[in-house]
Amino acid sequence: MSRIAEKFKELKSRKETALIPYIMAGDPNLGATREIVLEIARSGADIIEIGAPFSDPVADGPTIQRAGIRALATGTSLKKVIGLVKDVRKETGIPVILMLYYNLIHKYGEEKFAKDAATAGVDGLIVPDLPPDEASGLAKAAKANGIDIIFLLAPTSSDDRVRLVEKHSSGFIYYVSLTGVTGARTALDSGIEASIKRIRRFSKKPVCVGFGISTPEQAAKVSTWADGVIVGSALVGIIEKNAGKKTLVREVGRFVKSLKEGVNAGAEVK
Repeated sequence: MSRIAEKFKELKSRKETALIPYIMAGDPNLGATREIVLEIARSGADIIEIGAPFSDPVADGPTIQRAGIRALATGTSLKKVIGLVKDVRKETGIPVILMLYYNLIHKYGEEKFAKDAATAGVDGLIVPDLPPDEASGLAKAAKANGIDIIFLLAPTSSDDRVRLVEKHSSGFIYYVSLTGVTGARTALDSGIEASIKRIRRFSKKPVCVGFGISTPEQAAKVSTWADGVIVGSALVGIIEKNAGKKTLVREVGRFVKSLKEGVNAGAEVK
């Protein structure tokens, strides 16, 4: 059983919902990212998504695009991101998911990437621009190295698409709660609950919701429906605001703790 599966089993036994923060590796630099990862783990996160910067991030909104540009400017590469995971593994056992675009993997080589990522301690992959019907090579390499590969569903996904993603996803299913790119929103999409119920007609795998969740209150609401809550742009925005300041790690921890309190409050009323 993977670390991700073990985490969801543990949370289910406690009737809790997973909090899954996202950050961009190398923003503001890899040394700071290391400290941020460890602070996120200490502050109550259950799983962490680490982004690898890419020049053409088709699924990312302005906040995460800016983070990727800053990370690339510091020389952050996929190889260095894998090295970062290997380094933080010395101090934390939190499940780690890499979120990255397929061109990075293609250039690295699917089998070599999967092997190096697994050796470093990566538990899962999210590749937004790689649909399951085109992912056989990476899926095979990931499975051979014990890495979960997580595919995405959207509000526009057909029942046939839900079946396909259910068949090929491991770890959990990522439900994109809106049509569009990542980014903090002032209100949640009204169809999230119904969409999760529809996915669960076809799958018993955990369903985690991301895109647009930016406050503890929103996290609490989504937690009443989902198995996991993913928060990215709002956290990346805090890192952007506090970059270069002594407050950086403390403010990240404060925000993650508030999100975890929201998620726990929502889980209590499931």
